[in-house]
Parts: sequence; structure tokens; C-alpha cells
Amino acid sequence: MDINLDQIIERIRNYEGLLRKQPIEEVFDKLVLHGQPGPQLPNFGDDAAIIPWRDGFLLLAADGIMTRLLINEPYAAGKASVMVTVNDIYSMGGRPLAMVNVLASGDEDHRAKVVEGIKKGCEKLKVPMVGGHLHPDTPVNSPSLAVAILGYANKLLRSHLAKAGDEIILAMDLKGDKGCQSVVSWDANSGKTQEELIYRLEALPIIAEKELAQTCKDVSNAGILGTVSIMLENSGKGAIIEVPSIPRPTEIEWSDWLVCFQSFGFVLSVQPERSNRVISLFKEREITAVVIGKVIDEPTITLRNGPESKGLFDFTKDKITGIVFPQNRH
Repeated sequence: MDINLDQIIERIRNYEGLLRKQPIEEVFDKLVLHGQPGPQLPNFGDDAAIIPWRDGFLLLAADGIMTRLLINEPYAAGKASVMVTVNDIYSMGGRPLAMVNVLASGDEDHRAKVVEGIKKGCEKLKVPMVGGHLHPDTPVNSPSLAVAILGYANKLLRSHLAKAGDEIILAMDLKGDKGCQSVVSWDANSGKTQEELIYRLEALPIIAEKELAQTCKDVSNAGILGTVSIMLENSGKGAIIEVPSIPRPTEIEWSDWLVCFQSFGFVLSVQPERSNRVISLFKEREITAVVIGKVIDEPTITLRNGPESKGLFDFTKDKITGIVFPQNRH
């Protein structure tokens, strides 16, 4: 296996999908940390906001689609807008209830393709689109699409509760193919039935309800190692990652795979005595799940390839989102 840690580190640290996370700190500080008080639980990088409700929790999330994907591949962008928000709910240990969207598109043909993609995504993942807002007078060269989603959880998975000694489990569906052309992506959803897709995703709320893990994030456009790093940044911790342990399909190169957006990909921080149960639960659903590293107290991300070790991030001086659980801030 040809793994060059220097090349991997160079690619990840300069990858657009990771760098575009940096401006969030100022917005988060103003609107979330020092915003209007309400019923929500404190948020330190969670994929969805949490509102206690009856005996459980309402989950509220929103996501926007990258402009170049929306312009170049409008049908795929519509499908993706559903998938990314649905994944946010499942990554929190929840189940989605409904979505709304805001679509700005002044080109009738373009708009029709986006809407058809949204419709397909809703059908595949069994989540209704119950409303939204349309800007039909938007210039054709500057469309936009955002989707908000409401979900419900009995118990939660969070982004900031990784603890030293936890094992980091990567769960992904390797049975897929290269996805959109406009972003580096892996499509493991196409060709699968509704039942297959939901059965896979149901692993996450089951893990939460059985209290097999506390911490999870879905693999976003920051890629595998970027998403792991954000989870540890949020937690005020670090990790040692064994790069050769990361499973990879043969159809995609290492440098692309590690920054690749996953249609089904989740990273979890799990106590070692519970790892086998988590892995088995995914395996039952034909999902590849493996331990790829360990959480450490020192706020650094170290990549290892056999005897070779290289630093990826040092959170005493590096920032990805800048969002850190205060109790664990170094």
C-alpha cells in the first residue's frame, strides 16, 4: 500500500472542503455562544441543534449546497441537499421527520432539474419536503439551495464528547462509485432501495439508544481525516490515526479518498469495551466499520504509517472550526 504521509498532510491542510470551515467560528460565537437564550442545549459543533421535547429531543439542522455543484449538476445537487441534511440527523442519533427548502433559481430548466433531484432524494430516504421558499427571479449564474430538517431523538450522539482512551471507529459503505464531478465524492446510495438505505442509517439511533457511544459526526465535505479532526477539535482532544487501517475502495486514489465526501460515512468515538458491539451492528447492515485510531488528551492529530509518524494538526495553534467544548479547552 503506497501511503505518503507528507502528501496526505499537504492535501488535507490545503483542501477547500476543510478550509471553508474556518469562518464559522465568528458566526458561531455571535449567534450561538452569545446569541438569544432559549430551550436549546449548548452546542459545541453538533451537526444539529438540540431542543429538549417531551421524553426526548427535537433536532434542527440546515445545510447549503456548493454553488459550483448546483450550477454544473443541478439534479445531483437536489439529491445531495436531502442526503446531507438527513445524515446530520442520523449522526446525532435521531430520525428525520420533515424538511423545508429555500431555492433561488431563475432558469426554468435548471430549477426543474434541482426539484427533480430533491424529489428523488426525498423518495429514496423517506423524508417529506413539506414547504419552503422560491426566488424565481435570481440571475441564472448565481443560484442557491439550502435545506432545513427537523428530526427527533430518544437519546443523543454529540460532536464534543470524545474522551482519551476512546477508539475511533470509521463506518462507511464501500459498495459504491465515484460521485459528482464538481466535488470529490463517493456515491454509495445510488442503486440501493429505500429499505437498504434506511436499514443502514438506523444503526446510528440504535447505537445512541443502546448507549454504545456518545460521540459521532458524519463525514462531511471535510473528508474522512478532516471530519475526525473536527470531532477531536470540538472535544478538546487529539488522536493518533493509523492511516493503513482506513478502508478504501480500489476505484479511487488515496489522496482523493481521504478528502472525499461520503454519502454514507460516520466517525464515532467509542469506549474500547463497546467497540466490537458497534462494529458488529454496522457489519449486520453490510457496512464496513473499523477502528482507525485512539483518542488522546494532547490536542494534536498524528498520522501513523507503520513506524512513521507525522503531525496533521496541533490545536494549540491550528484551527479548523475553532469550536471547542470549554471544559476541555487547553
